[in-house]
Amino acid sequence: MTSTRISQVVATSRPRTTGVRQFLDLEQQRDWIEGKVDLPDAGDRLESLEQRFKYVARFEKLLSRPQAGEVLEILGLYGPNCIPILRKTERYYWSVSCLPSTSDKPLVRVNASWMELFTLYAQGEDIRARFIMHLSDFTTDRSATPSRVDEPFLEQSVALPDHVSYFFPRGADIFGINVRGSVSIRKFLTSRRVLRAIRTFNLTHMNRGRNAYQASHCYSVADYMQAD
Repeated sequence: MTSTRISQVVATSRPRTTGVRQFLDLEQQRDWIEGKVDLPDAGDRLESLEQRFKYVARFEKLLSRPQAGEVLEILGLYGPNCIPILRKTERYYWSVSCLPSTSDKPLVRVNASWMELFTLYAQGEDIRARFIMHLSDFTTDRSATPSRVDEPFLEQSVALPDHVSYFFPRGADIFGINVRGSVSIRKFLTSRRVLRAIRTFNLTHMNRGRNAYQASHCYSVADYMQAD
């Protein structure tokens, strides 16, 4: 990814006080995307006890599912690697919901602004994941052209080629990737190119302002996403 592409993501016409620009300047965001820096985070989490207790029952229900262990371990990889300054931005710039009441019946979903970032579902007793990212980060020529999807790269990024599929959500330069199985999800999250793409997309939406899903944030699930 070129520095120009990254600059376009983190520098928009919106005021610099929007989103995580309040905490990270352009250079810090660019270096984080490229994995060149570990960003200093807040020492403590700002937490609402009322909000925590609101979703305790759902969290206990999640723990009773056979997929719970894998879900929480995957979130432990995703959180510190894919979301900048986790504690400082928790709930207000990103959130994670537990067993959200939507028709697709997810186990957990991570959101920022108005956008879904990452979702985990049951797949038998295993899990599958859905990632939403920029299409241009997964094409052979870095264009937002659906016919240019780099399918060989996607297949190499998982344990078995049939563990990955993709789709095109509505919106410009939006790309959806489905990954089946916890082994393949872990491998996908360790790809340097994939990680850059996830970080770029997540920052794009965290920079758009306050998270619209604050009321759905589950602190009990978020505990497993914290770097420490």
